[in-house]
Amino acid sequence: MTDEQWQQLVSVIEGEIPESIPIGFIIDSPWLPNWFGISMLDYFSSEEQWLRANLAAIETFPDVIFLPGFWSEFGMCTEPSAFGAKSIYWKNEFPFAEKVIHDTSEIDALEVPNAETDGLLPFMLHRLTANQDAIEDAGHAIRFSVSRGPLNVASFLMGSTELMTAMMMEPDAVNTLMRKVTDFLKEWHRLQREAIPSIDGMLMLDDIVGFVGEDEFLEFGYPYFEELYDLPASIKFFHNDADCTVSVSHYPDLGINLFNPGTHMTLNEIKAVTDNRMAILGNIPPRDVLAAGSPDEVTQAVKSLLNETEDHSRLVLSSGGGMPPDVSSENIKAFIQAVKNFS
Repeated sequence: MTDEQWQQLVSVIEGEIPESIPIGFIIDSPWLPNWFGISMLDYFSSEEQWLRANLAAIETFPDVIFLPGFWSEFGMCTEPSAFGAKSIYWKNEFPFAEKVIHDTSEIDALEVPNAETDGLLPFMLHRLTANQDAIEDAGHAIRFSVSRGPLNVASFLMGSTELMTAMMMEPDAVNTLMRKVTDFLKEWHRLQREAIPSIDGMLMLDDIVGFVGEDEFLEFGYPYFEELYDLPASIKFFHNDADCTVSVSHYPDLGINLFNPGTHMTLNEIKAVTDNRMAILGNIPPRDVLAAGSPDEVTQAVKSLLNETEDHSRLVLSSGGGMPPDVSSENIKAFIQAVKNFS
């Protein structure tokens, strides 16, 4: 992300309305490798290919703010690997982390990982520091510390169904697990910020928030997110493209000032229930329109979204979620042009 793009994001979050509505997309392994013409395994295993793919994206679409920008990740295996999860990688499919907790009685013995040495985390951080000069030579900087959110990590450690069942049956055990995961994530974000001084943003991604009720969110999510987002950062960014209906009104109180939702709520609805206290990165349908639609359909979706949205403050145009697989360059260009024409 360039200095200009960073300042544009900060200005939007502060409520300023720019002449042209900014465009931003979350990009990572589901989209970037295949768009660039390499396999996911190439992307994960080669620092050179990872760097070239990210450089190609920023050079091809200079009008887009890519978030978090040069994301060093190993799919969903990144954080679970630090807890000892077996990581399974195929050549060109999404990787998978096997659970490590098979019974809630095992939670007490679960050790909080060392973010500096455990699992894939050292490789993730080394990839950033080793390529920092090349990234800065391209006019960009590493701006965000990144992790999956605490509920998301917990769901990989013990299984989503098992986690949500335990919330009902054994809440104390779940809170013990959330405490350990949160302590680990706090250290992981601190380590990223310490290693890379240009970081002044924080991104967490947690779709499990969208699968629990409000009471469960308030008990098992809210206090841990609040603690994590209390870390110093100018941009506190959250992604949840599952249903945010019961939880989104609480996000500004957590400190979140930039949110990437799915398509379960309109921008008008989100702005209403949050009193427009946070910026939104959204939200045309990612799979059915941005990936599967024609350029004309993408153009129409962008026009409709902008026409239907009553307040264009605190808005970054995007898809309702991260960039999905198979989005073509033509559709991205159509998206960009539609925003320019509207502005």
